[in-house]
Amino acid sequence: MNEIRLTCPPRLDKESGSELFKRLRHEKVTEGQTLVLDFSETEFLDSLGGARLIEISDHLRRWGGQMRLENEHGDVAEFLKVITPALSVTSSIQPKEVEVLEKIGGTAITVGEEIWQFIDLCIDAIYWTVLGPLEGKGFRWGMLLDEMHEMGVRAIGIVCMMNFLLGLIIAMLSAKQVENYGVQILVADAMMIGFARELAAVMTAVVVAARTGAAIAAELATMKVQEEIDALRGMGLNVAQFLVAPKLLSMVLMLPCLWVLGLITSLSGGFVWGVFVLKFNFSVWYTETLNAAHFQDLLQGFLKTIAFAIAIALIGCHNGLRVTGGSRGVGLMTTRAVVMDIFVMICIDIVFATIFYYILG
Repeated sequence: MNEIRLTCPPRLDKESGSELFKRLRHEKVTEGQTLVLDFSETEFLDSLGGARLIEISDHLRRWGGQMRLENEHGDVAEFLKVITPALSVTSSIQPKEVEVLEKIGGTAITVGEEIWQFIDLCIDAIYWTVLGPLEGKGFRWGMLLDEMHEMGVRAIGIVCMMNFLLGLIIAMLSAKQVENYGVQILVADAMMIGFARELAAVMTAVVVAARTGAAIAAELATMKVQEEIDALRGMGLNVAQFLVAPKLLSMVLMLPCLWVLGLITSLSGGFVWGVFVLKFNFSVWYTETLNAAHFQDLLQGFLKTIAFAIAIALIGCHNGLRVTGGSRGVGLMTTRAVVMDIFVMICIDIVFATIFYYILG
């Protein structure tokens, strides 16, 4: 049978409700069955009796059953109306399955809104970094110096160490590959070309993205969570002018300087391996390195660094200003900023490689 019928006692309180529950537990409720409670004889129902009804509904829900009330009247009917929401949760409501096109549309709208927010931030940041100061609207030069010290001076150690170690590794592996051909001196050429075009710029940018890009996102996200951003807007201050522009200009000024130091230290790593391990004369290795230096390779690395700097600063600010939630949201946006930085840098690298090798080459 698909129904189990039980008649409620004239007085439904704690004791009689417990007896009703015991009668139900003796019944073998199967999935899809309906319990019909007949209230035709019930004249009294108190809160403890209502609690027993809720326990009965929970029991039915666990076994996949449902509940239906019949013949309620008078004060009992009024009381049942009050507790009906608690009883209705027993019916397992299946969430509506989202269609594929609906998912695609929702994702497209979300991505479109974020792209528009990023474009709006870029326009504001470029205006307050370049045009605003030229029009006499002011710039936070004091904050610029602080940001240059934080982004540039304090990053010199880690940038130089990482590039030096990478240069040492590349020289070591390259020398081993050409050992059988007796042209190990060409390792100096490969070091100059590789690091001038690609490796120094990419390694420096990755280190700065992990260090400074994450710090930018975390700083602005914390300000957003603590409602400091809203306070600035309430004071009539432009967020892009007050916070974003100094960070953007500082990054554009300092990352090329770090790239130069990274290039020098990476070549120094190759020099250490070439002179002290491969036993080349210092002047020979030095001359071979300089002869491999070409303006187009250096220009490519420099322009990449400028593009990387703009991307790191704007992506960090964008993610920081979009944070939602509390401390967990700050952590998620910080991680997201670093991941987006590295992804965008790879995309920028592809664009530059295409331009210099297939269009200008």
